[in-house]
Amino acid sequence: MVASDLSVILPRVLIVSRRSVRKNKFVDFVGEYHLDLIVGYGAVPVIVPRVSGVHMLLDSFEPIHGVLLCEGEDIDPSLYEAEVSGLSPEELEEIRRLHASDTAIDKEKDSIELRLAKLCLERNIPYLGICRGSQVLNVACGGSLYLDVEKELSKNCLVGQKVEHIDYDNYDGHRHVVKVVENTPLHHWFKDSLQEEKMDIWVNSYHHQGVKRLAERFVPMAFAPDGLIEGFYDPDAYNPEEGKFIMGLQFHPERMRKPDSEEFDYPGCPSAYQEFVKAVIGYQKKLNSSISVQKALKLDQEMDKKRKKIIRSFSLAKNIYTTGRGTHLVNESELEIGADFLQSNTALSLQQEKRLKQMGATVRNGGSYIERLKMNEEREKVAKNVMGKMSVEQLSDLMSFYHMMEQICSEVLERKLNGIVHEQLGS
Repeated sequence: MVASDLSVILPRVLIVSRRSVRKNKFVDFVGEYHLDLIVGYGAVPVIVPRVSGVHMLLDSFEPIHGVLLCEGEDIDPSLYEAEVSGLSPEELEEIRRLHASDTAIDKEKDSIELRLAKLCLERNIPYLGICRGSQVLNVACGGSLYLDVEKELSKNCLVGQKVEHIDYDNYDGHRHVVKVVENTPLHHWFKDSLQEEKMDIWVNSYHHQGVKRLAERFVPMAFAPDGLIEGFYDPDAYNPEEGKFIMGLQFHPERMRKPDSEEFDYPGCPSAYQEFVKAVIGYQKKLNSSISVQKALKLDQEMDKKRKKIIRSFSLAKNIYTTGRGTHLVNESELEIGADFLQSNTALSLQQEKRLKQMGATVRNGGSYIERLKMNEEREKVAKNVMGKMSVEQLSDLMSFYHMMEQICSEVLERKLNGIVHEQLGS
C-alpha cells in the first residue's frame, strides 16, 4: 500500500517538538504521555520538528486531521500585548531568574504553533492545547496572557486564594485545586468524581504564565482559587462525533497519575485525549468524503477539454481584473469563451454571477477599467509602505493566509464549474 493510501486510513495529529540542550547540542522532544494517549485512542502522532524554516513548510505535513500543542517556553509578549503589564525592571529580572528555563523566547516555535493554531481555526481542524498550547490558542484568537501569574495575579489574592501553579522540585507530584464549571465538557468528563456542592478536582500544573483576557469565542471550563482560568473551549466548535473540537487546558491531565503507577487520579483524566481523537477521526471522515466527491466528478475527454477552456477563460479574466495588466497579451477569443458561458448559464447565484461578470467585463471594457486602476496607484504605494514596516513573520502569515484563500476559492469554483459544465453538456 502506498503512503497516499495510508494517509486516507490513518488519522494524523501534528505535535510540535520542544527544543532542549543535551550534550552541548540541541535536541527535539515530545513527552511520551501525549504520544501514548494519541496512539492508544486510534490516531497517529506526526512530530513537527522545531527547526528554522519549518513554519514555511507546513503544507508538507498535509493532510492534517488534528493538532495537539503542549510543551515549550513562554510566548513572545509582543504577540499579545504592546506593554509588559506594568511590571518594574526589578520584577522582570526576578521573573527571568526564577523561571530561566521558560523565559527564553523561542520565536521559531511561536511562529510554527501560531500558524498551526490559526490553520485549525480557519478550517475547523480539531485542536487540543495543553499548558502552553492553551496559551497559544488564546493568543491566536486575540486574547492575552499574564506575563507572570504570581506577580500580576496571586500577589493581590487573599491568603486562602493563593495558588502555587508551579513546583520545579515536584513536577509530577504537584497538585492544586480547581473549580469545574457546570455543563461544560470538563464537567461531563469528571462528573463521577465531583461533589455536587464543591465541583473541585486536584490538577497537576507546571506554568508561571496563564490566560489574562480570554478571547471572546471561548467559554471557561475551570478556575483556580486565585481566579486564573484553567480550561476553556469553543462551544460552537465542540462536537467530537462531527469532527469538532477546539479546547485549551492549562493543567496536565496526562500527568495526573498516582505515585509509582500508571493509574490516573480520576477516571476522567484521559477523556480530553479520547474525545479529541474522536473528533480527529470524525474530521478525517469528513475530509475523505469531500475528496471522494471531488474524485467522482470526472468528465470524459471532450467534456474535460471544454471545462479547461472555460476555467482558463475565467483565470485570464481574473488576472486582468486584479492586476490591470495583460489585455494586449490575451487572445480575445479565449476570454469570449467565458463570456459566452456566463450568458447561457443561470445556475449561479446572483452574487456569483455579478462577480464573474465583473471579471468578464474586462473583455470589452479593458481600456476604461485600466484607467480606473491607475487611480489606485497611490493606494498601492501606501499599502507597500505599510507592508515594508511589517516583520518577516507578519508578512509570512499574510502571504500564507491569501495563498490559502486562493486555493479554497479555486477548489470551490472548479467544483461548481464541474457540476455546471456537466449539466449543460449533458443536456
